[in-house]
Amino acid sequence: MTSTGFEQMPRLRQVLDIAWHAVVPVLVATANDIAGLSRLMRGQMLEVLSQDYIRTARAKGLSQRVVLYKHAFRNAVIPFVATLGGLLPGLISGAGFVEVVMAWPGITPFFLDAIANQDLYVIAGFLTVSLVLLMIGNLVSDLLLAWVDPRIRYE
Repeated sequence: MTSTGFEQMPRLRQVLDIAWHAVVPVLVATANDIAGLSRLMRGQMLEVLSQDYIRTARAKGLSQRVVLYKHAFRNAVIPFVATLGGLLPGLISGAGFVEVVMAWPGITPFFLDAIANQDLYVIAGFLTVSLVLLMIGNLVSDLLLAWVDPRIRYE
């Protein structure tokens, strides 16, 4: 995680050293989510662009930019926003693979040791944290969904 002589480095250099060593694990952990979400968004845009109201908007003479961003994107982003709730706990599970493969000290090796030692309190704590993250992610996703989709109103 750090270079040799880390303790003697100035504070800013220590932060930059940790950031430098975290580049590859962060790229690996986020690449899967970015690939999946981009496929989802592409599929939704292709589906929405073939709808009748998009052809009607183009027939009215609206510019391509208005058709894409105001009409198509607003409707295609709804399933995208709905899936964002699972990303927060997914970061822990996705980062776990990176932690184990790259021997990065983190929560997943600690959790795997707790399973091997049958430490029920650590296992329950980890699952509780994952559950809380899932609830927070779903709350944020629902709030964003209400903001993006004018048909959804919480009264």
